[in-house]
Amino acid sequence: MGTLYLITGPAGVGKSTISNEIAKSKNKSALIEGDYIYNQVVGGYIQAWKEGNHLDIFWKICIDTINTYLSNGYDVIFNYIINPKDLENLKHAFKDFDTKFIVLLTDENTLLYRDSLRPEDCQMKERSIVLLNKFRNMNYDNYILNTTNLSIEDTIKEIEKGNRFYL
Repeated sequence: MGTLYLITGPAGVGKSTISNEIAKSKNKSALIEGDYIYNQVVGGYIQAWKEGNHLDIFWKICIDTINTYLSNGYDVIFNYIINPKDLENLKHAFKDFDTKFIVLLTDENTLLYRDSLRPEDCQMKERSIVLLNKFRNMNYDNYILNTTNLSIEDTIKEIEKGNRFYL
């Protein structure tokens, strides 16, 4: 059975970069970018933070996809904005699998700088800071990895060696 890595944090913190590098380091892995799944909806698309969004179906698709890969021996690296309710649902859905939960955070200046490196149409600008402050208030203390002064390689080493990230 594979291991599930749930990687979250505000927009622009480096979730995709870190997730991709972890996935590449595994012998048998699947990288699931939550944004890609959420953005599959075209007609009737509503941003995830707005009322009327399609998060219910999004989470069903994610859970089914993750389960399929894990049940077939793949390590799964999933990244998306995960709030406490979502985390409880994921813990329940994958209670029979080894699961690591990592909250990537950084300081505001670093976050805005990293966000500025993204393509213009993907930049979240001030919304990144709003999300950063929300994550700071989610009581995820044991799972926070401050990446302000960490390289990509050091961040991955911390995640891989960190037993504190297991749910």
